[in-house]
Amino acid sequence: GMRQIEEFNEFLPIGPWTVNLDERRYRQSGRELRISVLGSFDTAEASWLWGWANPGFGKLPVVAAAEALRGFGQEHGVPEFSEELVDLSGFDDPRYAAEMLAFGAMGVLRADGYIGVQANETGRLYMVPDDPQVPVAGPDPIALPRLLMAGAQFFNRSAFEVVAGYFHHFRLPWRQEGDTVFAELPGGATATVQFDQQGRIGAVSMGAISKESLGTSTEP
Repeated sequence: GMRQIEEFNEFLPIGPWTVNLDERRYRQSGRELRISVLGSFDTAEASWLWGWANPGFGKLPVVAAAEALRGFGQEHGVPEFSEELVDLSGFDDPRYAAEMLAFGAMGVLRADGYIGVQANETGRLYMVPDDPQVPVAGPDPIALPRLLMAGAQFFNRSAFEVVAGYFHHFRLPWRQEGDTVFAELPGGATATVQFDQQGRIGAVSMGAISKESLGTSTEP
């Protein structure tokens, strides 16, 4: 979620970058990471091309993450992940839509962040880290309702996958009863997510949030 993005951005400060796609190596601000390519965004056409569909990448291992998303999209009926080209021109802010697409991909892949860089005048390249040195943030019970609602905003037809993906990502115990998902967070906090008849998130409510849930010491 957004908390992990913040953690990742602190780990990888803004700075000059280089990438070697054959070796799956990305370097920025003195740090080198193993990466996988998600896709590219054409700012002139407002369209997203997945890495597996880009003839320039072919069957290179660097697009394995994009291939995994393709399989997820086909299995769960999410065309944004399974179609070669995603037209984002209908959005008020296509660039923001591209960021949301990358963010959603990050969640499905359980990646520890995503990278978006300007590769040329009209093209942006998006990648996810695949490297154990990236720090992992814990779940944030206060931000959880906002993050789930924001994550489901782009994928209206797969809000359940967004919610389930969040809990899977943090390995949190959860269960589904009818149109409601219940989850247990560290420290005893609980989350309840209700879906409407169209499968959209209708409400997110949190139980009592303790200092332990926030990762805050209870000692004076």
